[in-house]
Amino acid sequence: MAERRDAAADPVTDGQIDRDVCKLIHRFTQKLDVHVRAVADELGLTPTQVIALRELSDPITARELAKRMVCEASNATFVLDRLEQQGLIERRPHPTDRRAKQIVLTPAGDRYRTDVLARLNAHSPLAALSPTQQESLRDLLQALVA
Repeated sequence: MAERRDAAADPVTDGQIDRDVCKLIHRFTQKLDVHVRAVADELGLTPTQVIALRELSDPITARELAKRMVCEASNATFVLDRLEQQGLIERRPHPTDRRAKQIVLTPAGDRYRTDVLARLNAHSPLAALSPTQQESLRDLLQALVA
């Protein structure tokens, strides 16, 4: 209990962990961004297209994809338009919602997605951690954003 009061009495120490965590998360997201951009350059895609293909694991709506990508629905629609022009996705009627369309990978899109995932996993910044550490990191981050 005394340790807690001592740390609380020092505002510089109080905020140090927060500052360290913020800096480390920022540096890590920069490394992830560089990695995604490198994969995108290798495949002739934009980084956003790489992220969209990563998230298209099953038929979903553009709104669901935007949520997974953490972007506005209009941005996801723009990316989907480009992927559709490239023959990587199709928009199909939603089986239960007549107003919605489902985004489905074409066979070429499925092959591209497999390649994207393999390249994202190769040399991933997360590879520096063991599988157990990766799971722990995921769980800690999930607890922060939940």
